[in-house]
Amino acid sequence: MVNLTINRKPVAVPEGTTIFEAARQNNILIPHFCYLEGVHQIGSCRICVVEVEGAKTLQASCMVTAQEGMVVHTHTEKVRKARQILYELMLSDHPRDCLSCGRNQNCEFQKLGELLQISDLRFEGERSHTAVDTSSPSIVRDTAKCILCRRCVTICNQIQGVGVLNAQKRGFKTVIGPAADLPLNSADCAFCGQCTTVCPVGALQEKDSTQPVWRALFAPDKRVIIQTAPAIRAALGEEFGLEPGTLVTGKMITALREMGFDAVFDTNFAADLTIIEEGHELLARISDACHGKPAELPMVTSCSPGWIKYIEHRFPQKLGHLSTCKSPHMMLGALVKSFYAARSGVAPQDLFVVSVMPCTAKKFEITRPELANDGYPNVDAVLTTRELAKMIKDAGIDFEKLADGQFDDPLGLSTGAADIFATSGGVMEAALRTVHEVVTGRELPFDGLRITPLSGLSSIKTAEITITDPLEAYDFLNGVTLKVAVTSGLSGARKLMEQVAQGESPYHFIEVMGCPGGCISGGGQPRPTNNAIRQKRMAAIYQEDEGKELRKSHQNPFITRLYQEYLEKPLGHKSHELLHTHYTARGSFADLLEKNNKDRG
Repeated sequence: MVNLTINRKPVAVPEGTTIFEAARQNNILIPHFCYLEGVHQIGSCRICVVEVEGAKTLQASCMVTAQEGMVVHTHTEKVRKARQILYELMLSDHPRDCLSCGRNQNCEFQKLGELLQISDLRFEGERSHTAVDTSSPSIVRDTAKCILCRRCVTICNQIQGVGVLNAQKRGFKTVIGPAADLPLNSADCAFCGQCTTVCPVGALQEKDSTQPVWRALFAPDKRVIIQTAPAIRAALGEEFGLEPGTLVTGKMITALREMGFDAVFDTNFAADLTIIEEGHELLARISDACHGKPAELPMVTSCSPGWIKYIEHRFPQKLGHLSTCKSPHMMLGALVKSFYAARSGVAPQDLFVVSVMPCTAKKFEITRPELANDGYPNVDAVLTTRELAKMIKDAGIDFEKLADGQFDDPLGLSTGAADIFATSGGVMEAALRTVHEVVTGRELPFDGLRITPLSGLSSIKTAEITITDPLEAYDFLNGVTLKVAVTSGLSGARKLMEQVAQGESPYHFIEVMGCPGGCISGGGQPRPTNNAIRQKRMAAIYQEDEGKELRKSHQNPFITRLYQEYLEKPLGHKSHELLHTHYTARGSFADLLEKNNKDRG
């Protein structure tokens, strides 16, 4: 242990602990800005400076390791004046449109000014940047609001491994963005939105979809349908002051009805449907491989649109490994504008489908031309969890006092297997619950159906299941050990895909989620999102699963009826028409830069 003194208080901390961490562990608050625990630590803002006896200058507490006998003062006059000057200098290059900013009252820069008791604005001058990049359907980048903390750079490069955002130019002209001034839509951005979750200001935000949804709700000729992803119910309450992981499924449904939506469906229904289609697709590929036919294994899940765009850019030659299934909310949108439209007597063009998603990449996904049927987009608008909360507040709804509502039939019934789609490992576990039972006639040989090696926050997780005594139709699988892998975050996906590209992957099935921890920490979820919050949201999702009578997708009675009355069979003609898609090979970042240079002459 290291012994030191902070503000005349003796403290002891493990070796390697920074001054900032030592202070926090002993209930001493040091104001900070650019620091993110366990993620980002570069000391660029200098707001966390402290006075260390014997040091010639103030020290960035997040960067300096505590030493034996060190004496630290965190709030001397010199320290306070330095912090205030640093803040005022940052503010001199920052817009002051707080009241109209999307981060108003939820802005770390704004809160820091209050904490430092800034009352004077002594510095004025030329602004370094004023550009707003709205090229992406998912993310808006406002360089005027950027304070160069570089959190987004760390997330994009080190956590996600995408590398689109970096510091360009130097000095006063420094800007965070893609190389060569490319707009986000022209770079190989995955639109995962992880940058928007860590941006402390309004420099990176999801593109607003609330206004199109309000217009649809007010349009007399539109029937407006809304569906909600499983991750929403474990996170939405945070926007109303509830503890992370508080399940608010019923209150959310009631709020949506009070806002005026004509029907409230559950994306979980289509998650169950995804398992049926994807499970049969996996079995078909393994069957081909066992019988000596060409089969692209491992099969890789296709629910995450950020992941899909990433593989289209980085591994376009391996697109055949992706499941051809649409993501669940696109499946449900397709069913609403076909099955539901026919049975309710409403023309597809008069239906407006809204998806509430934890993901900013879903906003891009609905613009893909290949994800449409009969000329109609499957989904018309995507709201993030944060946007839905804003709309509920705008509607004057007292969320905490709402009674619990129920999803509408027929597309609101789901099983617990669908709930766990929200977490890393959930899609794989849900698929194996069904595939194992289809093949053997028996439940998975795991306590409570939980495949615990596949849950948790590790970047890459693996499991093996040996098939014994299969049903006669699947006798070719007898003795086969099914090997699966799960990853969340695009850097983990890259490692697994490099194995595939090199022909060295040992797996039959791989689940990829674009965001660390899965959809529970998607780019559109409430801020902040850290590992402690992820764990609470994950626990809530598994609580939802375990509380349901039906916990396997093939047990959903309306899924059975849907095939009998409409889809006919898994992987059949109708299913392929509505529920499956294809993908687009896109250029790498180097290709895009070369094209950009050619276009400029």
